[in-house]
Amino acid sequence: MTCWIGLAPAICYNPGMERLVSAKGGTEDISLDTTLRPRRLSEFIGQDKVKETVSIAMDAARGRGEPLDHLLLYGPPGLGKTTLGHIVAAEMGVDIRVTSGPAIERPGDLAAIITTLQRGDVLFIDEIHRLGKPAQERLYSAMEEFVLDLTLGKGPGAREIRLPLPPFTLVGATTRFALLSAPLRDRFGAVYRLDFYDLAAMDDIVRRSAAVLKVEAESNGLSEIARRSRGTPRVANRLLKRVRDFAQVRADGVITRDVAVVALLQLEVDASGLDEIDHRVLRAIIEKFNGGPVGLDTIAAAISEEPDTIMDIYEPYLLQLGFLERTPRGRAVTHLAYEHLGLSYKKGQQGSLL
Repeated sequence: MTCWIGLAPAICYNPGMERLVSAKGGTEDISLDTTLRPRRLSEFIGQDKVKETVSIAMDAARGRGEPLDHLLLYGPPGLGKTTLGHIVAAEMGVDIRVTSGPAIERPGDLAAIITTLQRGDVLFIDEIHRLGKPAQERLYSAMEEFVLDLTLGKGPGAREIRLPLPPFTLVGATTRFALLSAPLRDRFGAVYRLDFYDLAAMDDIVRRSAAVLKVEAESNGLSEIARRSRGTPRVANRLLKRVRDFAQVRADGVITRDVAVVALLQLEVDASGLDEIDHRVLRAIIEKFNGGPVGLDTIAAAISEEPDTIMDIYEPYLLQLGFLERTPRGRAVTHLAYEHLGLSYKKGQQGSLL
């Protein structure tokens, strides 16, 4: 555990409790995301191609006096899928109803939500890939024909009724695009992928967040936070908050570059935004399996993690940096990772799949 003790109460970070650079939202992120979330498309930084096409689609829908087509947003967590859903509702001047795939266990749960929508409203379903098959099948007619098929009763006396719905916009968000069934994917009018943000966009995001939070900081201090934020706004906002606390206790409340470097070093976030778990993944492949290729299940067993956690949470950024690559025989560490870890690399030293 890392603790900073000074003029304020001790500030402690326990890596075992919650991963600081995880892009998945935690309980502490709820209020922070709400405070820092852009309200309009003009305030949304980055993802320029997505913004342009969504803006055109909204202008066209408003011009026709129709609800926006159903949208599917996919990509790694923390990149702004939920934020875009709220922006679409705000720009279209309608209400938004937010739920998630795991929360809709039965078709009746979906009916209870969808029947409360008004014309043009946005229904945002996070983790839509986890929507159960019965609920998905009820969603098909709701999306295409704006009717909800309900079954009343059981057995021979059961009967089907069709309940008309006002036209609405479904915005689905997922980190596992491949797990969506083809019939559900095909019913979305537009599908957009959100990618990791480049450094310039991250710099702008951190500066905006610092201004909203009224954080006193120098330009190079904020740039250091942006550089280590893994191209993910949620991570940037979390790091900014932790560095702000450190600066308050140890540096008169001002975030300079030196303050940011020391704070992030104590939080075990290196110059590329990797933390202790990222290092464990890379070193396990290098030290135990000669750099790979090695199977995902084997890596998971070596570091005592779930394969899905490695694939969804750890891998995307390591792949983005070019530190890890997927091969037909498994995962392999690249020479860039060896250089980052300060290890010598010999071309062709990867072993066979274990």
